Amino acid sequence: MSEQVHLTAVVADDSVLLRDGVVRLLEDAGIDVVAAVGDGDELLAAVHNHRPKIALVDVRMPPTHTDEGIRSALEIRRDYPEVAVLVLSQYVEERYAADLLSRDTAGVGYLLKDRVVDVEDFVDAVRRVAEGGSAVDAEVVRQLLGRTSRISEIDRLTPREREVLELMAEGLSNSGIAEQLIVSVGAVEKHISNVFTKLDLEQEQFSHRRVLAVLTYLNDRD
Repeated sequence: MSEQVHLTAVVADDSVLLRDGVVRLLEDAGIDVVAAVGDGDELLAAVHNHRPKIALVDVRMPPTHTDEGIRSALEIRRDYPEVAVLVLSQYVEERYAADLLSRDTAGVGYLLKDRVVDVEDFVDAVRRVAEGGSAVDAEVVRQLLGRTSRISEIDRLTPREREVLELMAEGLSNSGIAEQLIVSVGAVEKHISNVFTKLDLEQEQFSHRRVLAVLTYLNDRD
């Protein structure tokens, strides 16, 4: 069995009790918490100063307790792409969740606090996201999709369409997928169009069809 990679983390939550609890869980699992903060500005400063492997972020933090945390998470993904982000929230902020997951899903997670009931599973999710994987709560997927039937509709995809969707989930662009599969960009676009159709993702209903398709794939795989 290979030795686990040493991980560093920043924890951001305005609730001292919850913040200290997460810090204790991580440290007990051998993850080095380099900073624990209570608002978005402190989070961004901590990430800038420490450059952790992962930032664990609450959605709603001071001063307005609305979306400061998730907006800070988006800034981290934009300005520090090497830092993984795991959002821990009591809510699904649909617009921001879609934005967070709209590019590369590697190193991104979104878990609901009241559904994190197993410590070992939680720590595994933290490590998976920190090491470049993903962890998205099924309830987040359901709310973003708007209905659950799409999850089973992934079985309707052909092997090639599933392969294209898998590469989308890895964050590859259409040209990157074409290069990987040694096909034309036009062929990739046709496959992606078929994926959208089979998953019933209509353009006028939601602007993030690529996000929803990737989330469907991730949920089906889990």
